[in-house]
Amino acid sequence: MPVYTIRPSLSLRGEVTVNTSKNAVLPIMAAALLCNTPVTLREVPELTDVDSMARVLSACGAKVEKSGRELTISVRQLLSPRDAAVMRRLRASVLVLGPLCARTGEAEVPLPGGCAIGQRPIDIHLRGLKAMGAEAAQENNLAVARGRLTGGSIYLDFPSVGATENLVMAASLAHGVTRIENAAKEPEIIDLCDFLIRCGARILGAGTGTIVIDGVRQLNGTEYTPIPDRIEAGTLACAAALTEGSILLSGARSDHLRALLFKLRESGVLVQEDARGLCLRGRARRAVDVRTLSYPGFPTDLQAPMMTVCCKAKGQSVFLETIFENRYMHAVSLCRMGADIRTEGRMAVVNGGQPLYGCTVEATDLRAGAALMLAGMIAEGQTELVDEAGHIDRGYERLDQKLAQLGADIEISDGKPR
Repeated sequence: MPVYTIRPSLSLRGEVTVNTSKNAVLPIMAAALLCNTPVTLREVPELTDVDSMARVLSACGAKVEKSGRELTISVRQLLSPRDAAVMRRLRASVLVLGPLCARTGEAEVPLPGGCAIGQRPIDIHLRGLKAMGAEAAQENNLAVARGRLTGGSIYLDFPSVGATENLVMAASLAHGVTRIENAAKEPEIIDLCDFLIRCGARILGAGTGTIVIDGVRQLNGTEYTPIPDRIEAGTLACAAALTEGSILLSGARSDHLRALLFKLRESGVLVQEDARGLCLRGRARRAVDVRTLSYPGFPTDLQAPMMTVCCKAKGQSVFLETIFENRYMHAVSLCRMGADIRTEGRMAVVNGGQPLYGCTVEATDLRAGAALMLAGMIAEGQTELVDEAGHIDRGYERLDQKLAQLGADIEISDGKPR
């Protein structure tokens, strides 16, 4: 059980490199199931979610080999995974549904898990597969899809990232042309499509609301390096906004972070873009309002770190969470530390500028854990952040060490009495 001991950090200074994106790596790993020859992914981050996805692929019959930061995935004989415990470790496990159905004509996948941040139904995935000719339903805690896939016209009721990814993968080997309307536009969608195109897929419109896939008979493996992690970069940018420091986020892509950077500039942070990445100077001094939206709107995954920033900035900030209905769990812990936050339904009002005080808090989910780590950096005294479920390591590779590299005072222990 990781326990982070955090003490006040006056400023963050220096350079840190942003890892490749967890939210790009996981769907690309699932897409490797579509390929007849091995796939090698480079610069893969050291995350427990990546390890969990490797176990999911192994349960599907794939061979997953790791060498340093390279991951090689090869498929000999595919089968539906039966180990529900493995599937429940992460939400992205549902992404094997489309590839399995596309290649074998049948998939029975235990329902996935992940952070308890709200309802995350898979009905959009199933309706999309039905539009491609499959018999798809939820049966006895299983997502089931059977039948030979053919091209179809699909409209997503919500631009779901996971559903868009699952359906693009399935359509890549379907017979005929598939058109997905109201598709998600996230950079990770573009990255997945770029990977599939490298493997031989025919895809147009990635990054727009309409994606058209002309199915092919087979896909072949390739070597690929996923995009930088915009959520890790954004979290580190929020850490910089809490101090009077100066940091360089090497490799960060400003075009993936426009909504966050606009809000940081509005709060008073100086943001400069150059060929190396992003430079941030100064700190947040003014309140801002935040409304989470599908990309290119403000990311729901950065709502919690940004709320910590607004606890520091003077004035009243209003948050509206439109993606998940249970994503203010970090607000309770921030209030325990002295923050003035009122939540009602999907809205939160932050009266910033109140001093924070160190105490013992718990990481209730991945992004909440990161937000509380940042809060500990500006709190008076010592903060103990307990991460009993290991949420932070699911999505951030040694976040504590990266912050310490920039000057933060953070130590980690296993939480056992000594």
